[in-house]
Amino acid sequence: MTSSNRFGSFATTVSTCSPDAVRSAAARSRGGQPLRTAAEVRELERLAIAECGVTGADLMERAGVGAFGAILRRWPHVRRVAVVCGTGNNGGDGFVVARRAREAGFEVRAFGVGARSGIGPDAGTMLSAMLASGVELEPFEPAALRDGVVVDALFGTGLSRALAGAPAAAVMEMNAAGTPILAVDVPSGIDADTGRAWGTAVRASATITFIASKRGLHTGAGPDHCGAVECDPLGVPATLLDRVPAGVARLDYGTLPDHPCLGPRPRGAHKGHHGHVLVVGGERGLAGAARLAAEAAARTGAGLVSVATRESHAATISATRPEIMSRGIENEADLASMAERATVVAIGPGLGQGRWGERMFACALARRSGLFVVDADALNHLAAAGPTSPRRDDWVLTPHPGEAARLLGVSAEEVQADRFAAAAEIRERYGGVCVLKGAGTIVDTGHAPVGLCVNGNPGMATGGTGDVLTGVIAGLAAQGAGPADAAALGVCIHGEAGDRAARVGERGLLAGDLVAELRGLVNRG
Repeated sequence: MTSSNRFGSFATTVSTCSPDAVRSAAARSRGGQPLRTAAEVRELERLAIAECGVTGADLMERAGVGAFGAILRRWPHVRRVAVVCGTGNNGGDGFVVARRAREAGFEVRAFGVGARSGIGPDAGTMLSAMLASGVELEPFEPAALRDGVVVDALFGTGLSRALAGAPAAAVMEMNAAGTPILAVDVPSGIDADTGRAWGTAVRASATITFIASKRGLHTGAGPDHCGAVECDPLGVPATLLDRVPAGVARLDYGTLPDHPCLGPRPRGAHKGHHGHVLVVGGERGLAGAARLAAEAAARTGAGLVSVATRESHAATISATRPEIMSRGIENEADLASMAERATVVAIGPGLGQGRWGERMFACALARRSGLFVVDADALNHLAAAGPTSPRRDDWVLTPHPGEAARLLGVSAEEVQADRFAAAAEIRERYGGVCVLKGAGTIVDTGHAPVGLCVNGNPGMATGGTGDVLTGVIAGLAAQGAGPADAAALGVCIHGEAGDRAARVGERGLLAGDLVAELRGLVNRG
């Protein structure tokens, strides 16, 4: 299966998956509902109409009923609704909401944005029913948005351009009203496939999406604009959903399947059974990053954890966490001997971009075999190698958007505009598994489906949390998880640790707060 994206073309092979990747893909599919593209949902709609005895108008009616139900559940004391409708099918959903609200005794006003002549047949049927119920379709009036709930039914899944003119002005007025907003299917201005905000976009309090959740709601700018997301399948049977393969699967700690790395250990287990993680990093002044990664690996369950760091840091790391074996390394020969004894090498936390970090990076990569987790400045050294950059299948790369941009030679804004394409291109160019961090962390193994993690929160946007993730993935890999499983499990455990640490508030959350949560999360038996 070949896909195209703005970074170029790449091939994704599904039929020749490794056993590890097959297990990982299956586990991720069981972990939660698939996340769909707009095209996949359109195909599901087509099949439902062709085989389930429903019409497009039936599905539109069900969508409007579902959206009105969401209003009743989320804002039970509200009795006033303003519905802002476009001319497409999303507007048709809005006409149903307005009619149902009027029939329920609500004070309702419906506003049309765009020429009424552009309304399609199914939406036109719903408009006629709304008018018959006593609700008029009025010109847009910003002052009417100040009370009750606003329903955004301007644009659905098909948007692929920046809003302008009257639609853009309507979105800005909705956002400025200070009133709760329910987005119908997708907040207007958000790309359903990528999560890109096409300029101005609705900032909804909640979003109800239909048939299947759209992948763009959960990554990029999507989470900031969607609020709480719920999905109404509109009565489309699960057997039908299974017939259209999803390219993306939701990763969620709460629905992770059983995995040996998270279950009870044999009574006869000893430290040698659980692997040895070597963390390479800690340039002068940056010892904390290496220490965080090492402690995270230990708390995740690695049997042994070592740190190769600057001579000036070794004693301090060992004194503050004596379980970690820290050694000062100033030459390549000493690092090579440590790397050969390790099960997994995690390189990058606090590595620095100077000559010492460059030498350590080159030496570590000269190791013949064994899994690597590559993060932070190690990724910058990889990017700096340009056309001579190595390509390996035995590493997990964990860039944030800025590092991803350097790996690809583009801007961070371009990465964020299509995070799925960026992750796929990194994996294709450099090999292994790509974990693209950020809101809706993406795990691309080169095999379908791609994973998208819904755990995590903005409090984690602080120094050191990426180092913790490096340690978590390395710790799982040391215990026998393959690269795909270590990455998928790791991002879920890391995100859930952040969510638990944020229960007292996101502001002020520290990376060390995540480490404190890890032990409970990796003992599920």
